[in-house]
Amino acid sequence: MPKTSGYRNRSRHKLRKKPRDKGMQSLGRLIYDYEIGEKVVVYIDPSVQKGMPHPRYHGYIASVLEKRGKSYVIGLKDGKKDKKLTVRPEHIKSHKA
Repeated sequence: MPKTSGYRNRSRHKLRKKPRDKGMQSLGRLIYDYEIGEKVVVYIDPSVQKGMPHPRYHGYIASVLEKRGKSYVIGLKDGKKDKKLTVRPEHIKSHKA
């Protein structure tokens, strides 16, 4: 039987919550309004599948380019390439730096 190569392939350690963090996240993170140009960290919440970026971008630091509906368009650098991702606010958090 051939090995599958789906969207969540080999991401068990990334898309897993610690036992104390299980369940839905706090509303403060969902209600927070990100400003354009603000630095954010792509931090995937596995309990919400909608608007989830690819697991390869987990932990990347990006900047908010625009707001599109409930989601945000963020720009990041992947090697030498510039990438744009459309991500829901459940999967990003502000970068404290």
